[in-house]
Amino acid sequence: MLLTISQLPASAQLTFPADGGNKKASVTEYIGLTDVTIRYDRPAVKGREGKIWGQLVHFGYKDLGFGTSKQAPWRAGANENTTISFSTDVKVEGKPLAAGTYGLMMAVEENEVTVIFSKTHTSWGSYFYDPKDDALRVMVKPVKSQSMVDRLKYEFMDETDSSAVVALLWETWKIPFTVTVDVVQTQLASLRNELRSEKGFRAEAYQQAAAYCADRNVNLDEALRWADYAVNGQFVGQKTFGTLSTKARLLAMTGKQADADALMKEALPMANEQEYYQYGRQLIRQKKAKEALDVFQTLAKKSPNVFLSNMGLMRAYSAVGDYKAAADWGKKALALAPDANNKANVERLLQQLAQGKDVN
Repeated sequence: MLLTISQLPASAQLTFPADGGNKKASVTEYIGLTDVTIRYDRPAVKGREGKIWGQLVHFGYKDLGFGTSKQAPWRAGANENTTISFSTDVKVEGKPLAAGTYGLMMAVEENEVTVIFSKTHTSWGSYFYDPKDDALRVMVKPVKSQSMVDRLKYEFMDETDSSAVVALLWETWKIPFTVTVDVVQTQLASLRNELRSEKGFRAEAYQQAAAYCADRNVNLDEALRWADYAVNGQFVGQKTFGTLSTKARLLAMTGKQADADALMKEALPMANEQEYYQYGRQLIRQKKAKEALDVFQTLAKKSPNVFLSNMGLMRAYSAVGDYKAAADWGKKALALAPDANNKANVERLLQQLAQGKDVN
């Protein structure tokens, strides 16, 4: 049966860009595993230089003449709520804020800005702002006399492994606030969650989680349980050089050196050349130069006159302070370098030895 025009839904609307010349935008940055996303509308200066701050953007809080709020901050953009989302718990300017999506608003003053994270993020602008919905407020200083930015934008700046500065830039002002993440705790929470999924049916997954903790010297008791499960877990456990050596490393870190030594004796015969080499380098990083030399001498007997064996002996003799022997093995490694990058690296290390410097 065909519908007549009068029977079509009256609410049907086609999709068009936002009116008023304001462009929609979003920007995302990952801090560790934490997804930080801002969605906003971008008004333009449009020749109103010097008339943005304190005029178009009102200072403080204001009755906007519409909605329920009589003391509304600026909506930090145009049109509907500017929103900011965090996939994990974070800190903003050192203050904790739970994972979630928030309406982002600002009470702007000449020399100070209150950045507001509201639990209500689906409103239009700030016309319905209620301070009871505030999840967090932080005070920041605006930076003025920046280069002209015609269309309002948000950028991530000064990134580190655990933080980023989020900055609103418009006209000649920048309003920055710092977001920090506990990267290690966030990563541990992710590892626990993933090990409950189908990924937890592989020994390598438990080994990787345990190795992450060992690399950072954190969460060692749980890491040792993960490492043991990688070796002995029902339907999962596998005895490989990787699983056994990771468990041995954690045993040593938790004061069980004799058990660690016994496990490494079991593990080493399973190691390939690359694993031998990486284990020897690990010992050097742990300041166990003599033990590293023993490992690399064993590798050289097992795989004589190969690039990795010679490289290992160069590093091991350098670690014990015998730079002449290290240089001799380095020259042998140079002759067997498999490509130009490795050759250049060996040449660089030989120059360090010639200068009396350890190559590790």
